[in-house]
Amino acid sequence: MKPILPLFVFIDACGWEIIRQDPFARSLAPYRRRLRSVFGYSSACIPSILSGRWPAEHRNWSYFVYDPKNSPFQSLRHLRWLPHWFTSRRRVRRWLSRFVKARLKFRGYFDLYNMPFQHISLYDFTEKKSPLQPGGMNAGGNIFDWLEERRIRYHVSEPTRGEEPNLEAALRAIATEEIDFAFVYWPELDGLMHQVGNQAPEVPVKLRSYEEKLGRLLAGAREHYEQVQLYVFSDHGMANCDNHLDLRAHVDSLGLRLGEDYAVVYDSTMARFWFFNDRARQAVTDCLEDIPEGRVLGDDELADLGTLFPDRYFGELIYLMAEGTLIVPSHMGERPIRAMHGYHPDDPHSYASLLTNHLDIPEGITAIPDVYKLMTRDAERAHKANRMVRAESAVTA
Repeated sequence: MKPILPLFVFIDACGWEIIRQDPFARSLAPYRRRLRSVFGYSSACIPSILSGRWPAEHRNWSYFVYDPKNSPFQSLRHLRWLPHWFTSRRRVRRWLSRFVKARLKFRGYFDLYNMPFQHISLYDFTEKKSPLQPGGMNAGGNIFDWLEERRIRYHVSEPTRGEEPNLEAALRAIATEEIDFAFVYWPELDGLMHQVGNQAPEVPVKLRSYEEKLGRLLAGAREHYEQVQLYVFSDHGMANCDNHLDLRAHVDSLGLRLGEDYAVVYDSTMARFWFFNDRARQAVTDCLEDIPEGRVLGDDELADLGTLFPDRYFGELIYLMAEGTLIVPSHMGERPIRAMHGYHPDDPHSYASLLTNHLDIPEGITAIPDVYKLMTRDAERAHKANRMVRAESAVTA
């Protein structure tokens, strides 16, 4: 039996408002804290957790960007001749996304979503590597680079597996008593709430299933490690979407030419624009300022949020919706979904959560990038303590 195992369990979208009045995991991780999230989607939040840095530093923010010179999607333009009723179907998009990912050898998360094939060759995809692996960041290192550099043995979930296989894989790794750090990833709550909302009866049922999994994981770890430092945390919360806005219709009414006057990505809760002339810039800006469901974010606010990119790689103008308003249709989906994240980090349902079974959490742990500080601190402590036991065992063997 080894002395210490830091066990970090990441439950996607298990935000503060989701668990604030729920007894979720109180017997397993009774100490809890609200964490400020990062502006953006999981494409920004997860790299921020894994690197301890903000999107402007690690350059993982939104998936699609205007970059025709580096676009890997030239061949997909031929699909523009297929009927829209067929290419807009989610099942078709999922199948095609798996094919394209394999063909392009992307190692991170990839989805074509609802990007129009007519213009897809104007865009690049920014997560070609997996942030859950060493060397997976667009700039700088992550926790797994840090562990590799220090030769600290670890286990990390494989995102392409299901939650149950990842639980079993973690238990097997723990049983070897060879690891000093474990990172377990469960993403299904996020997908569930997108479909049913954050107050549906399915949500507490899912939380109870996570309690059962956490109990199994903790019991298995305690068979092999004297002290298990459990952290259960999320990247963001989830807001119900009762309002829908066809933002694209407003912009299309200006008579500008996509690809010649401007480019845009309509994410679910924000729109990101690039401009090729002053006329387009002024027309779009004036149009957006007259739409009350959202607002243009200035550079000072973007800098405060850690999402100001001096090269404007992710967009020259960022228009953000008010919490609870969904852009429909968008480049992320043709039809409404029940709930979404990606609003301002200070909106109530944006806050993430941190739950743990011990009190040794510094006051400065206030935002999701701070989880990195806990991971490096506890991994180093565990490595030192476990290495001493390994050395003693080698001497007595």
